[in-house]
Amino acid sequence: MDGLKDRLVARALEEGFDACRICRPWDVGQVPPRLAAFLDKGYHGQMGWLAERSHWRGDPHALWPEARSVIVLGESYTPKDDPMATLERGDLATISVYARNKDYHDTVKKRLKRLARWLIAEAGGEVKVFVDTAPVPEKPLGQAAGLGWQGKHTNLVSRQLGSWFFIGSVFTTLEIDTDPAEVDHCGSCRACLDICPTEAFPAPYQLDARRCISYLTIEHKGPVDEELRGKMGNRIYGCDDCLAVCPWNKFAQEAREVKYHAREDLTAPKLAELAGLDDAGFRARFSGSPIKRIGRDRFVRNVLYAVGNSGDPALIGVAQGLCDDPDATVADAARWAVKRLRHAANGME
Repeated sequence: MDGLKDRLVARALEEGFDACRICRPWDVGQVPPRLAAFLDKGYHGQMGWLAERSHWRGDPHALWPEARSVIVLGESYTPKDDPMATLERGDLATISVYARNKDYHDTVKKRLKRLARWLIAEAGGEVKVFVDTAPVPEKPLGQAAGLGWQGKHTNLVSRQLGSWFFIGSVFTTLEIDTDPAEVDHCGSCRACLDICPTEAFPAPYQLDARRCISYLTIEHKGPVDEELRGKMGNRIYGCDDCLAVCPWNKFAQEAREVKYHAREDLTAPKLAELAGLDDAGFRARFSGSPIKRIGRDRFVRNVLYAVGNSGDPALIGVAQGLCDDPDATVADAARWAVKRLRHAANGME
């Protein structure tokens, strides 16, 4: 249909997306061997769903054989302030930028559905929309469509949006003109690799999730290895270090969507306050937030690791109050924090 792609891109921007590109579902031939190598090395840790759905994640065409085009959308969530500003404040918590307000899944999916309905009304066909929760290789599709390239930190980087953007996709049975794939623009830069506190990158373009703070604070169940706890600093939900240091962020503009602007109480919250949350308090504070998904126990576990890393003897009482917590992992984290803080206090005497 003449002019469909131009109208589609214009409509996507009207809906609030910052970029719209097109590729074919089968344009990611490099994914199966890379995914197989990632899984064979056990880099996925406890994320068993990656292995269970690898046949779909490795081949989007197998997910929906009737699809002929993939519309890949990017939506900026670039922060206004330096997301690493709180890392040196031991009494405060650092929360990943994307989780400092509303859950992006809801916002992006609503936009995708509106765009999909417009496309059906305009040109017919069938559609399916995806944002993060389905077995879709969104980053490789993004590169195939020209939205960006997978940087050395394995995340998608855009020359226009930097590293701060969400990815959504609309699969359709329509044949829509494609865009050229993006090429790698990382060059010799390795800022994202060198900044990682836990050395989670065995090599450029490879991630061992088992050492990644985002994985450890969100996906990992149970106690975290003591060797890694001390390297987590005050990062209690996710980690933005490798994204924040990317030089391509200099071209990014602050997110237009106010739902992505940081809530004041999540920009630099006090560890002592967060550690005291019971289940009801946790649910109330994080209603509508992606943080709610990990539950109170895992969240407080993370907070206690940050307490232990704070070096602040004034927080010993906070940790002591949780040494007999009903959750065994929380209690373990509390005892570790107390021991670490006492050691730090003795070292200062």
